[in-house]
Amino acid sequence: MLESAVDDFSFLFWIIAFFVLSPIVLGLLLLGLQKRVRLIHASAGIAKNGYFGYSWSYLIFGWCVPIYRGEIGIGVLHLLIALISVGLSQLIFPFIYNRQYMNRMLTSGWLLDSTDPNYELALQRLDIVR
Repeated sequence: MLESAVDDFSFLFWIIAFFVLSPIVLGLLLLGLQKRVRLIHASAGIAKNGYFGYSWSYLIFGWCVPIYRGEIGIGVLHLLIALISVGLSQLIFPFIYNRQYMNRMLTSGWLLDSTDPNYELALQRLDIVR
């Protein structure tokens, strides 16, 4: 009886480990590391960092990342989605958050800095046609 309980625990452990580790493995294999690119506001000339690729910071810190980046409404929305989905959205959003963030920045007056070393890679990854 004890042996059966240990086998059940072992199987459950590996199922949970698979679901917890799969976003990390998929992030590394498919999307690589998160890259930084400099953004410049077209009219104000202010510079800030933008990110593209798999969001490791979102995987670790979750819905706090949009709040830290100044997107309080988006952060609260992500918190609500995380609560409704019982945290499963925290495993999905790292794949899409940086792209969404960059799309919001680029459509609100920010431009990619063409002198940044990651400029060409950012254009390619964000599907921007010049």
